[in-house]
Amino acid sequence: MRAGIVVDGKGQSRIWGDRIVIDWKEEAEKTYGFRVDVLRRGRGSWILETDLGLRLLKEYRGSVNRLEFEEAVLQSLDGMETLKADQYVRNSEGELLSTAEDGTRYIVKEWFADRECDLKDEREVLSAVRALALLHRQFRMIKRQETWNMRSMISLPLFEAMRRHNRELKKARTFIRGKRKKNEFELRVIGNFEIFAAQAVEAERGMERLYEIHGKEIADGYAVCHGEPDYHHILIGNGYTAVTEFNQMHLGVQMEDLYYFLRKIMEKHDWNERLGRQVMESYERVLPVSEVERQVLYYLFLYPEKYWKQINFYYNANKAWVPAKSTEKIRKLEAQQEARESFIQTVIQGV
Repeated sequence: MRAGIVVDGKGQSRIWGDRIVIDWKEEAEKTYGFRVDVLRRGRGSWILETDLGLRLLKEYRGSVNRLEFEEAVLQSLDGMETLKADQYVRNSEGELLSTAEDGTRYIVKEWFADRECDLKDEREVLSAVRALALLHRQFRMIKRQETWNMRSMISLPLFEAMRRHNRELKKARTFIRGKRKKNEFELRVIGNFEIFAAQAVEAERGMERLYEIHGKEIADGYAVCHGEPDYHHILIGNGYTAVTEFNQMHLGVQMEDLYYFLRKIMEKHDWNERLGRQVMESYERVLPVSEVERQVLYYLFLYPEKYWKQINFYYNANKAWVPAKSTEKIRKLEAQQEARESFIQTVIQGV
């Protein structure tokens, strides 16, 4: 039997056949030199209460170069009072990456006891977007290094993903059309496909034209992006906001981050234009958005990403059975379409 990781609820050692079992409390204390008082499970990780403060331990499957990239960027935030990040902790040997007895590679980071941003609380939403703007502003000051040229560190032109997604949409529509007996999800897709597909094509072509005209300006403006700034990764502290989980961090157009976070907010608030304006104003009070950046943001919002996600999930899953949740999401997208279009025109495009 191949050695694997087996732990009990307390992270303590147990003998189970010929498997190697890791006592994560003992492993962390031995490798990092701090004392672990409490060990508990986190989301895909272990939370450690130590004599040096809260720490997070989790398995890591990437490269050391990638870790060094993230550490170098995050250190630029060290010492900021109102904005904090989950800094990496080096082990007693001075290494970012540690290896347990069973071969499991893992990292340790500083962590926070604060709760996630509540998207229903407008004050917290505005605090979170201000933190995102502060993060972006700080990241723009970082000098790019030659070692940051790995594929995972640099974003491709944004229209390329749109083009790939549009091909996937067409394949799925062709498949659904060929079915004799269609369920509610499939009937709704047939009924609304042209509306969403037209926006998808317009967004792809518009974004490509933008790169053709302003490609050098866009490329020269590449800066570090978080990559996945959702509410799970933004924690509201006492006098500060903590941004965490930078494993999708890359060099690209920072409007991707703003789009990602603002879209999540708007979906929760039924594309509330008043709140959308407040979010944009809060961001721009810290970091003004240029005309080209606003156009990038416009085409990102114009692209029906959530619609593509539902279709793509359906096409790549068991098509004989569609979860009720998927059908409900398609219904909601249809119901919100008018409000979404109005938001894009009035808040993003400024018409």
